Amino acid sequence: MSALRRKLGDDYQVVSTSASGAGLPPPRAAPRGKRQRFVDKNGRCNVQHGNLGGETSRYLSDLFTTLVDLKWRWNLFIFILTYTVAWLFMASMWWVIAYMRGDLNKAHDDSYTPCVANVYNFPSAFLFFIETEATIGYGYRYITDKCPEGIILFLFQSILGSIVDAFLIGCMFIKMSQPKKRAETLMFSEHAAISMRDGKLTLMFRVGNLRNSHMVSAQIRCKLLKSRQTPEGEFLPLDQLELDVGFSTGADQLFLVSPLTICHVIDSKSPFYDLSQRSMQTEQFEIVVILEGIVETTGMTCQARTSYTEDEVLWGHRFFPVISLEEGFFKVDYSQFHATFEVPTPPYSVKEQEEMLLMSSPLIAPAVSNSKERNSSVECLDGLDEVGTKLPSKLQKITGREDFPKKLLRMSSTTSEKAYSMGDLPMKLQRISSVPGNSEEKLGSKTTKMMSDPMSQSVAELPPKLQKLSGGGRMEGNLPPKLRKMNSDRFT
Repeated sequence: MSALRRKLGDDYQVVSTSASGAGLPPPRAAPRGKRQRFVDKNGRCNVQHGNLGGETSRYLSDLFTTLVDLKWRWNLFIFILTYTVAWLFMASMWWVIAYMRGDLNKAHDDSYTPCVANVYNFPSAFLFFIETEATIGYGYRYITDKCPEGIILFLFQSILGSIVDAFLIGCMFIKMSQPKKRAETLMFSEHAAISMRDGKLTLMFRVGNLRNSHMVSAQIRCKLLKSRQTPEGEFLPLDQLELDVGFSTGADQLFLVSPLTICHVIDSKSPFYDLSQRSMQTEQFEIVVILEGIVETTGMTCQARTSYTEDEVLWGHRFFPVISLEEGFFKVDYSQFHATFEVPTPPYSVKEQEEMLLMSSPLIAPAVSNSKERNSSVECLDGLDEVGTKLPSKLQKITGREDFPKKLLRMSSTTSEKAYSMGDLPMKLQRISSVPGNSEEKLGSKTTKMMSDPMSQSVAELPPKLQKLSGGGRMEGNLPPKLRKMNSDRFT
């Protein structure tokens, strides 16, 4: 059976191309490949710069920093090669002077004064250069006063040797004193955890200092690396978002004497506002943690880095405590530094929890109905204004006051708003407000009585035909008793 191996990103699948293998069990999928990280756990950034073209000249312009940034094997190779080439070049210059003056052939003649005594060949010229450069001075080979070109070459050798020593030895000293090794004694937890802390969903990880020397002005920052697409259609493969770990409150300034748990509160401003336990199975992101501080012993700035991918974030976990009080001191147990344990945590995101809380709140529906009723009452008042303006002037004078129906409806709308506002109150306050002897009910009955009297007077002033149409002297006179009772209860 032939198979076609297809690569999809980091996942590998085996797809069968044979039609005769119906009875065979399906092939097992290959294991998922290793997740490509932007920053390794040890802090190394997986970035390579290619196709620089003419930009490589920038590295030569800052040659000292370039040599310091090189790896140790290349640094040692350049160190040895530079000294070897410089020594061979200067030894060759002494040999050329001796050859051009004929000192090599007359070196054993006691009556002849050479430029450099006892230089017979190239090895002897090389030994003279080493004795001069290292200031050993055995006293067997030396410069005579009959060789001015030898004196000039000696001055040039001294200046060039000092420059080479200062450059290479200074480069090696900076390379050895770099605080990168100090960063190896700064620990980060292997996993990050998400659980509830102080009633809020929080992302947590742990940092620790293994040395007794402190990190002065230690500060921590977090970056979220995640691909996204802008509304304009631009794709950002490594979009960097800031994770607040206490910048506004000063909690990002660490007193790193014992292991600390760094917290990021997930709220509406957090990039993890929509993150839930279910969505973590499909999300792809990387949290880069940067810890900076000044090394107390050397005074140099140190930076330690690490990262957490989505499969290294544990939902519903919390870190074990590592500090215990002993006799006269606090003991830190680093065996439990990376250990976590499960705690009850809702699997929903903060956004889903807020939506469920709003849906379950009993104050939403009355508030919505109040707004609707107020709008409808305003629309009714506007409609009455339009109807009142359309009546003849005689009828407007007969009614007594032109704005009477409008004020009446306003008073009735305020009573309905009071009813809705009482519906928003708790049950105990509603019972207190519904007592028969309440002053508000008495006030409401007085207002309805005052409203009904002008109503009857205005109807009595109408012509007989209009009085018949309206139903007599009082509007409620022709109504059945039940409707009259319901009408009176409505206003009270």
